[in-house]
Amino acid sequence: MELQWGTIFAAAGAAMAAVMAGVGSALGVGLAGQASAGVVSEDPDRFGSCLLLQLLPGTQGIYGLLIAFVIASKAGLLTGAAALSATAGLNLFLAAIPIAFGGLLSAIAQGKVAVAGINLVAKKPEEQGKAMLMTVMVETYAVLALLISFLLVNGVKVG
Repeated sequence: MELQWGTIFAAAGAAMAAVMAGVGSALGVGLAGQASAGVVSEDPDRFGSCLLLQLLPGTQGIYGLLIAFVIASKAGLLTGAAALSATAGLNLFLAAIPIAFGGLLSAIAQGKVAVAGINLVAKKPEEQGKAMLMTVMVETYAVLALLISFLLVNGVKVG
């Protein structure tokens, strides 16, 4: 049985996009969750504010999963009809790199900013809008990584 390098590269790219962005989100959400638990233990009324800030680093995992599905669909991995050239598979693998690394790093950074925002909300609840804005600013780079990965995947010719 001959190895189908195109299919292997495409599957590795899809996995990399989902796993790396997902790990970043898990770390970011975890950091923010720890800070939230501390704040909510002192003031349960801050739960809603803290939860919103905690959720934000989770979006990168969704972005990575989206690109993984797009790659898997384009490569025919979901239907079992995968018959890619090595070049097409490698191109799909390379297209996953922006969201894999962008998702990983921006989710961790966003988690750290969310922790700072949660601490701000703990001391000054009226500043929740500023805390949200600072946390959302990091999201810009995850969205840019998602966009470039999406454009690169769509540019790959298969079949």
